Amino acid sequence: MRKRFNIELGDGSELALGERTLIVGVLNVTPDSFSDGGKNFDTSRAIERALEMQEEGADIIEIGGESTRPNSERIQLVEELQRLLPVLEGLRGKLSVPVSVDTYKSAVAREAIARGAKIINDVSALRFDEVIACVVAESGAALVLMHMRGEPATMQKIAPSRDIFAEIKNDMRVAIHKAQTHGVKREQLIFDPGIGFGKTLEQNLEILNGLESFADLDLPLMIGTSRKSFIGKLTGRVEQERVFGTAASVAIAIARGAHFVRVHDVKEIADVVKISDAIINA
Repeated sequence: MRKRFNIELGDGSELALGERTLIVGVLNVTPDSFSDGGKNFDTSRAIERALEMQEEGADIIEIGGESTRPNSERIQLVEELQRLLPVLEGLRGKLSVPVSVDTYKSAVAREAIARGAKIINDVSALRFDEVIACVVAESGAALVLMHMRGEPATMQKIAPSRDIFAEIKNDMRVAIHKAQTHGVKREQLIFDPGIGFGKTLEQNLEILNGLESFADLDLPLMIGTSRKSFIGKLTGRVEQERVFGTAASVAIAIARGAHFVRVHDVKEIADVVKISDAIINA
């Protein structure tokens, strides 16, 4: 059985974790994300897709305004805000599920929370801008600490880790300490080992198969495998044809203890989650 957690969202509400897996619907409002870049770049289409994902079974809608695909370059703060804020404004009062924002910039996190975001997903785990921890501590929002080796522009070019589990856990302990030093409570923290972010194909598979190894971090676990390149390398399929590969990885992640799964194909993966949860809870 998965460990139970209650994650605070800053408005008096909580996410109760452990009984069932929560689905995070990925909504990229970017022109260049690896899987769906440009598809939801238009504000009205992005709002429409967010509402669709809620109907399809998403428990959280996560909006990202900057691609962190391999070899991507950082964008300016003003450009990220121009992409995100109209979507956040357009969704206010229309969603019944929490909104998460994928950003490593504290100024974006602050503006997103002011417009209703309850979760900030920092792919750098506070390495790029640790003031995010101050923003989260002040607001009470939840914070996802994701492990990434290097940064998007270089992460696939650096030498492989000699011990990926030890590296992830050591880096996460540093991030957790940093967050707590700035006033973030453990009840606000979520951990993501960062599948694909500077890891080799073999390491991605080892991480998914060994998620129980992270139990000593004592944080709820988020996994993002949706349409990723390791699935393409194993199947030979392009991004839009990786739903079955994603489904297999999601089922394994749930069996190994994941509390959240981040996916693009919410409708299809909702059935995978429902069956996987029924099996592990039997």
